[in-house]
Amino acid sequence: MKHLLNKNNGLPRNSWMKGVRAFTAVAIAASLLIANVQQASANESQTLPASAENNAVQSSAQSSTLPVTTLTADSAAAFLDEFFSSEQAKSLYTGASAVIVKDGKVLAQKGYGYSDKSGQTAVDPARTVFRIASVSKTFTAAAIMQLVEQGKIDLKADFRKYAGDLKFDNPFSTPVTVEHLLTHTTGFEIRDPEPEDIHNDFEKFVEIEDYVRDHMPPVVRKPGSAYMYDNFASLLLGLIVQKVSGEPFEAYMERHLFKPLGMKSSGFLLDGELKKNLAVSYDAADQPINLYTLSPTVMPQGGMLSTAEDVGKFMLAFLNGGAVGTGGAGNAGGTSRILSENTVEMMEQYRSSIHPLMPDTTYGFEAAFQLPGAGSSSKIITKAGDLIGFSSYLFLIPEQNTGVFITYNKQSALRNLFYPQFISTFFPQYAAPAELEAYTPQSGQKMEKYSGLYADLRLKVLVSSLYTEEEKDGALNISDTFIGPRALRQVDDNLFVDDVMKQFTAFKLDESGEVAYMKEPYINPLGYARKGAKAAGFTDVNETHPYAKYILGLQSLGYYSNNAEAAFAPEQTVTRGDYVQKLLEASSIRSSKTAELAFSDLDEHPAAAYIQMAYELGMVTGNGLGQFEPNRAITRQESAIMLWRLLVHQYPPELFEDVKLAGETEDWAVQAVQMIVSLGIYGPEVQIQPDGSVDFHSRKSMTRQEQAAVLYGLFTQPTDQIVAAKAAQQKTDSEPDGALTDKTEDKPEAH
Repeated sequence: MKHLLNKNNGLPRNSWMKGVRAFTAVAIAASLLIANVQQASANESQTLPASAENNAVQSSAQSSTLPVTTLTADSAAAFLDEFFSSEQAKSLYTGASAVIVKDGKVLAQKGYGYSDKSGQTAVDPARTVFRIASVSKTFTAAAIMQLVEQGKIDLKADFRKYAGDLKFDNPFSTPVTVEHLLTHTTGFEIRDPEPEDIHNDFEKFVEIEDYVRDHMPPVVRKPGSAYMYDNFASLLLGLIVQKVSGEPFEAYMERHLFKPLGMKSSGFLLDGELKKNLAVSYDAADQPINLYTLSPTVMPQGGMLSTAEDVGKFMLAFLNGGAVGTGGAGNAGGTSRILSENTVEMMEQYRSSIHPLMPDTTYGFEAAFQLPGAGSSSKIITKAGDLIGFSSYLFLIPEQNTGVFITYNKQSALRNLFYPQFISTFFPQYAAPAELEAYTPQSGQKMEKYSGLYADLRLKVLVSSLYTEEEKDGALNISDTFIGPRALRQVDDNLFVDDVMKQFTAFKLDESGEVAYMKEPYINPLGYARKGAKAAGFTDVNETHPYAKYILGLQSLGYYSNNAEAAFAPEQTVTRGDYVQKLLEASSIRSSKTAELAFSDLDEHPAAAYIQMAYELGMVTGNGLGQFEPNRAITRQESAIMLWRLLVHQYPPELFEDVKLAGETEDWAVQAVQMIVSLGIYGPEVQIQPDGSVDFHSRKSMTRQEQAAVLYGLFTQPTDQIVAAKAAQQKTDSEPDGALTDKTEDKPEAH
């Protein structure tokens, strides 16, 4: 289902505030969350596939064989120059800035590429301002810890003691504490940016507290029970800083952090010199992105603007136990502190982990990228950040008194390349394979408890399917839409290593010993995925039903009521309005708030706002008479064309022209049906004929069971891998010596 979130939909660039805004909101949510899988930008940047992250880890494995280098000023500068000049890195940034500090000194501070490509303005690490996005959270956490030091905040107290009288539901006896906010374990229902929160109205000012009151989420999991990357929690921390200190958040940060550190080019308001020196952001095609602003205007969880030089000053102080050395602004000739040594130590300590090799968060930091066979070292603390057109990465190795920060004006997996190369070059001990005691894997039957569908707590469209191999002890298989299937081998209690990049996947059990959550390294290492409930089935759909896999799978994930006494009506036809609404709801795309509807027959229709959003996204066009006909049964070829309009700029239609169709498909739907057939997004109603052709039953009305198969396929089909394999096969077939090679015809896989 990622395809409906992450890809260019072919809309003209001037539709930025209309057709793309839903995707923008989801992209912001995802980019503040997922460090390993590259997210979409608002201005039609394209997703970097998960294979890029694999390449980064492969690069780590290769570089680990290089001689160990002592980190000095010369070697640091040489490393930066070599890395940023490499062909692999150059495609992943337009302009970049980096700083490396160690033992109280700046070893290297350099800029690369352009802050403004059109003006050929080079990046200056001391002057060029970047949006450092979620790295802001580290600074917000530092502000909270300052107030903890002063005795004004108790980390174990209900956060409402400090944030004010906020109304929200919490069915659990455990309150949400300040500590839960810091460690992303609040149990809140996800609250991420609304489409209208991304805008270009620079005169608009939205207060933190007003935004919080308008968007306050309920608690849906026991606080402290699971890790879900939580932007709203950090927004609440900013509100607490404001309330407890009696100062506006941005003023507090300036007075108590930026000024003492001499961070003269940092702030939370896009104005003045910060706006003037802000780097132009770029999409994946190196096209400039329009300047934008966000709501709330001051964003503690992701709105900080800064330079590499300024972040270097913070790293120096933090690694110095919170002490600002001689020359700190306003304290010339002496030494001041932003934090006590004890507080710094508190912020360095991981507070939770699903396994010791897979820590979660500290107060203000998160675990590093896994390295092959090594996992994530608890000796390293990091913070990643992404906003539209910007990515950053900060990591500290306190026991080596070393800190690194990179920031760049394009969203990409550049940091995924940088981090493992830096570690393997200078500190390979943290990339050494983990030393695990001999472990006897569980039997195939006992492994069954791990089987099922797992949906990410943050982005429920990220679904992993796990299943066992009964004849193999300790063996699991996992599959998702990004990477496809891969094998897992048990190496410790609830810990597995994969056969792809030797990275770890772990599980958390509930109080009754049942598997509750999973944490995996690829599609979202910054949070847990919840295991779906056992599907109860329906009165007319049991485990032997031909569509049971799809219907019960979606029931397990919560898309259908888990009530065994209810009927599903699997053969009931689906209307056009219902199809659009279910597809967008499953994609986590919210309904449109546009008052003036595109079609004249949508007034008072329950799916009107979703149909309007589908129109804004270019998914639907109507009947040519200004109507949509929401209550008419949708044909299968109509369902295919709606999906095709969202996927066509991700997957070129000519790639599927060799798919032979049987039956009747109207000309306008042929390319769409060919794509959907090739991607395997259908149920058992579609079969391959003896001559290799496929009858999609294009002109038939879609039924509920067939709709379930489509939704399930979007969640689970490894379409990137399917397309990559198809493209590779076609390339091989087109080679001059192809006629000499024995080949089989490329056919769509029966589903």
